[in-house]
Amino acid sequence: MRRTRFDDWNCSIARATDILGDWWTPLVLREAFYGTRRFDDFVERLGIGRNILTERLRRLTDEAILDKVRYQERPARYEYRLTDKGRALFGVIAALHRWGNDWLASEDGAPSEMVDKRTGKVVQPIVVDEATGEPLDPRQLLVRPGPGFREPRPKKTSRA
Repeated sequence: MRRTRFDDWNCSIARATDILGDWWTPLVLREAFYGTRRFDDFVERLGIGRNILTERLRRLTDEAILDKVRYQERPARYEYRLTDKGRALFGVIAALHRWGNDWLASEDGAPSEMVDKRTGKVVQPIVVDEATGEPLDPRQLLVRPGPGFREPRPKKTSRA
């Protein structure tokens, strides 16, 4: 089955989904944020097929979300390190983590917690406005065309 591409849609969410919107990519990113760097470690931690992981890592490096860095010459071995663009996705992964803990945890509680290394306290990620630091409430927001908005082109139709 061919998947629909969203990379040329006039929507930031659609374009981001084009990169991140499969089952494995957010989990590969999760592992990268947890410090996983080497191919075999991704395979072991995720239980992912090598062919699927190869494809996801290729896409993430092509998109400059991960850097592929050689750590051994013979045989050639590589690590995958988050770039600035990749680290900027932390908020997305943290929001998924929080949502999963809030809405999908078992009766025993969340399967994992984010803990501040300095204080040892559990942190609860939220989405805030960068300018004010205030939590965002979708009921108080509007979305409007931005400076990069372009009118959609009409689809061509064929006459039979």
